[in-house]
Amino acid sequence: MASATFDTSLLNNDFQAKKKDKSLENEDNLWSSILAQVQNSSNNKLPSNKNVLVLGDNESGKTTLIAKLQGVEDPKKGSGLEYAYIDVRDDYRDDQTRLSVWVLDGDPGHANLLKFALNAKRFPNTLVMLVAAMTTPWALLDQLQFWSRVLGDHIDKLASDNDDFKQTWQDCRQQIKKKWQDYTEPGDDLDPGSPLRRTSRNLDDESVDNLPLPDGVLTTNLGLDIVVVITKTDYMSTLEKEHDYRDEHFDFMQQWIRRFCLQYGAGLFYTSVKEDKNCDLLYKYLTHRIYSLPFRTPALVVEKDAVLIPAGWDNMKKISILHENLQSMKPDDYYRDVIVKPPSNRKSVQRQVEVQTEDEQAFLTRQQEHLMGNKESRSPTTRNQASTGPIVQVASPNKKLDPKGTGATPSGEGVLANFFNSLLHKKTGGSPGGPGSPGSVGVSPIKTDPAVVDKIAMRNDAAAELDRITKTKKIPSTDQDNLTES
Repeated sequence: MASATFDTSLLNNDFQAKKKDKSLENEDNLWSSILAQVQNSSNNKLPSNKNVLVLGDNESGKTTLIAKLQGVEDPKKGSGLEYAYIDVRDDYRDDQTRLSVWVLDGDPGHANLLKFALNAKRFPNTLVMLVAAMTTPWALLDQLQFWSRVLGDHIDKLASDNDDFKQTWQDCRQQIKKKWQDYTEPGDDLDPGSPLRRTSRNLDDESVDNLPLPDGVLTTNLGLDIVVVITKTDYMSTLEKEHDYRDEHFDFMQQWIRRFCLQYGAGLFYTSVKEDKNCDLLYKYLTHRIYSLPFRTPALVVEKDAVLIPAGWDNMKKISILHENLQSMKPDDYYRDVIVKPPSNRKSVQRQVEVQTEDEQAFLTRQQEHLMGNKESRSPTTRNQASTGPIVQVASPNKKLDPKGTGATPSGEGVLANFFNSLLHKKTGGSPGGPGSPGSVGVSPIKTDPAVVDKIAMRNDAAAELDRITKTKKIPSTDQDNLTES
């Protein structure tokens, strides 16, 4: 009996021990559950290491576009490699972060700065925007192809310099392919931006490699999310009015740009900051591609200046719809043969021919001979009024003129002195062109006024003396030096 009682107590002790262990296990599970929830919550927060790299020619509107996405009214353009950030908010999770933006200068000489914006560490977290402006439609395709080559060359250099990057690059290329194939039209029962949708996308990773891509899609897979942005589409109206662009020209351009986007797996946006077209949608699309936030806007292809094509929606069959409107051109015509740069309205600047200057003394002597020849063909009065320049140089500038003519040299400096003093002491007054003014053309006052007659006689004497000097005496080199200094 005692033995049975002992066995029951052992069983009770064992039961209590197991109950205690189970309670501890449940407590551990509770804490594990709480920790898992905290971890999942932290994983759902918006990451702070995302970047946007903006490439394009100068004057393509890169800085203005980024300022619009920031909500900045007065953009400040820098040089080389600009840095900015865009505030991003997720209302669904009540979270916010900053999206870093790198804007490379349009000068190809700054391409070496790409290493600071796009390195092996930032590569998986970077989206690239290729920007071109509608103000130069003839150069759109060339600009997009040029900057895509610059980007591709930079990535090849990263792969050659870093062996570990090669595997990262391969993984990124696979993700870009999967994103294209996972595109779904907005309006599905399951929100493409919800966490549940993102989880479901990871369930069929094994089968993605076996799914073929449509024709022309991702033939050049750089492993980066790419968005092509055509800015300043408000300029289309100017192209129509001033350069006779028609709808078929814009359709021809669009089908070539869309084929380029297919090649790189890129989305396409036509924007106008001036008219605020598609700027808000571009912001939402960037946050969708980078942070998987919801984007419920379908493709827009009706308005030629507000095209919107998400990556994964387009294909060659949809592009071929544009071919129906091409009447005077073919879809495969060379782009620059159809979209031709108009002739510039500015006059071509002629190259200036270098002029060799002649010797200074030779120039002055030639001018003197020219002036003397003109004086011989004029009347004494006219010659006196028009040739005062050389007259001033005859007398030495350091010698005082004798108003009475006393002490005049045999060359007749007294006559010249009287003439110049008459000019200095001439009375002022009267209106321009009046009888008392030097320029008066009246005849009667000159004949009746003795003072005027004396002045005319004095001028005639001065002119005669100058003629005598120039005919009988050449100006020495020292006087020519004085002429140069004056």
